[in-house]
Amino acid sequence: MSDIIKQQRDDALKEIATALSIAELEEIETRYLGRNKGLNELRRTVGSLPKEERPAFGARINDAVAELTSAIAVRRTALEEAALVHKLASEALDVTLPGRPSRVGRTHPLTQTTNDIKGVLSGMGYEFVDGPELEEYRYNFGKLNYPEDHPAMDEQNSFFVSDDLLLRTQTTTLQGRIMAQRRPPFRIATVGRCFRYEAIDATHHHTFHQVDVFMVDEKISMADLKGTLGAFARAMFGQETLVRFRPDFFPFVEPGVDYSIAWRGRWLELGGAGLIHPNILREHGIDTEKYSGFAFGLGIERVHMLRTGVDDLRLYLENDLRFLKQF
Repeated sequence: MSDIIKQQRDDALKEIATALSIAELEEIETRYLGRNKGLNELRRTVGSLPKEERPAFGARINDAVAELTSAIAVRRTALEEAALVHKLASEALDVTLPGRPSRVGRTHPLTQTTNDIKGVLSGMGYEFVDGPELEEYRYNFGKLNYPEDHPAMDEQNSFFVSDDLLLRTQTTTLQGRIMAQRRPPFRIATVGRCFRYEAIDATHHHTFHQVDVFMVDEKISMADLKGTLGAFARAMFGQETLVRFRPDFFPFVEPGVDYSIAWRGRWLELGGAGLIHPNILREHGIDTEKYSGFAFGLGIERVHMLRTGVDDLRLYLENDLRFLKQF
């Protein structure tokens, strides 16, 4: 029986010394020192020995178990240290290498253009006011002198949420809200998203951005409007830029014009403008014998497209980094 203890002890010590992983070591420990296995299984044979041999046999088993337990602990420490050394080596950081550059964000091209527009108009004394995107029918159409049969009021051309609410089709809706709260003189500008039921292509989109500008004061004329638009155009497109007016119709202005700029050898339309219709002023109790005003609006996308040569409106809302990184 003593030879069996020695054989198991010697075999176990060899396997412990050559174990290559913690998992392998634990398997060896279970096989030789587990409950009812290996040396512990020999304890069950003590009762079959003569009474006088039992103490010595039990002592030899205990000595072998203690020796193997100690050897396993030593080997486990060595394997853990080796694993740590390997981990540190594989994850080592070479502090002499240059750092990886962080990706730097930037403002969207429409935001850049909006900021430029705000800078120009603020410098001309205009106050920027925000209006709601979900607008009341009366401010979107009713208080802007739209006739009841105007095509823009057709439900097929706008996003109606209810009979009285729709996604605004123009930032001009702010006029009625301001005139209901303030008395002249005032100079107001607003920038925001507008929504129209459009088939999307290179020049049309259901969502676009617009700036709307209007002022009311004494003795405001078309000359003031043309002078303002000229100053605005020169600030946005260069000091040699010229502005051209051509008659046009918009329900909320009278007379109405479309205005264009001389740009790279040809005339390009920017937006609509005109003197605020007297009906709108009277609607809000403003004396049209004393006060008059002008208004104009233009698309933010169009300004950026003219300045940069972008030829597809859809690019602004597709979030393609290949496009956005160019600006």
